[in-house]
Amino acid sequence: MPDVNNEYSFDDKINNFIRDKRRKILICLGSVVIVLAAFVAGIAIRNKLWEGAIRRVEDFTRRYEELRFNIADEANAETVAALLTDLSVFAPKSSGYPGGRAYALIAGIHGDKKEWAEAEQAWRNAAKKAAKTYLAPVALFNAASAAEEQGKTAEAIALYAECLSMAELFPSSPRAQFAIGRLEEKQGNNENALEAYRALRTKWPNDSLWRNLAQSRIISIEGKK
Repeated sequence: MPDVNNEYSFDDKINNFIRDKRRKILICLGSVVIVLAAFVAGIAIRNKLWEGAIRRVEDFTRRYEELRFNIADEANAETVAALLTDLSVFAPKSSGYPGGRAYALIAGIHGDKKEWAEAEQAWRNAAKKAAKTYLAPVALFNAASAAEEQGKTAEAIALYAECLSMAELFPSSPRAQFAIGRLEEKQGNNENALEAYRALRTKWPNDSLWRNLAQSRIISIEGKK
């Protein structure tokens, strides 16, 4: 038979322990509450800042779309310069997609004006800022195109290859792979070109357009041997 006195004694010990340690327990609980409150407040502030950044980017995009088809007109020079200034202030201070999108708009303006060096750098910045989003491979692809416009073939190949490291996020990956083959072929590096074209056929067997173009180049190069 259980010893009732011992049971009460044990309960008393528990009660005494809680009573003696109550202050420390309350302090610990209070600390946990404070930490949780700070965490929740931090998330709320971060979300609010994020929403504000997205609204800014949407406004920048609207301003760009209103100008893009006449961006080189002298009459719009002051308005374009003001937009570039605002974007150049906002982009470096913003992380993730908002920062990347802002740099993409900067790149778009320079590209529209055929300022390819500035466009390439802005696209590179966009890729870094938005490294974990779908915008990164798009930005790298456009940076490669801007490098091509400057005749920087080796840099363009490297950028297309970097773009392909995120192929799962980029539907135009077969096009980037073909571009590598095309540029290697342009430089007279036929073996590298063949390797790029064959890789395209292997990795994207269901992409009929670029797969067929790659096959036509393979036939052409091999016919010259």
